[in-house]
Amino acid sequence: MSLTLVMEHVEASSKATETSSPTSLAPREQEALRHIASGCTYLQAARNMGLSKHTVDAYLRRIRAKFGVNTTAELTRLAISMGL
Repeated sequence: MSLTLVMEHVEASSKATETSSPTSLAPREQEALRHIASGCTYLQAARNMGLSKHTVDAYLRRIRAKFGVNTTAELTRLAISMGL
């Protein structure tokens, strides 16, 4: 049963990255994603962007919702596939 769930998750994730493009993200969402993918914490990303940690969290929640991504590793893979 968990194997089926994992397979469905992988398929949904790969579909999201196939249709993803940097233009489907707002510029600040792209910037937040770039910081997280480079290894920054939410707080470090927020400081680099001159925002609060909560605002960065909101940007990343929007990205997760748009692309069906759940983990930071998936966010990083998304950023790489988008060329960020």
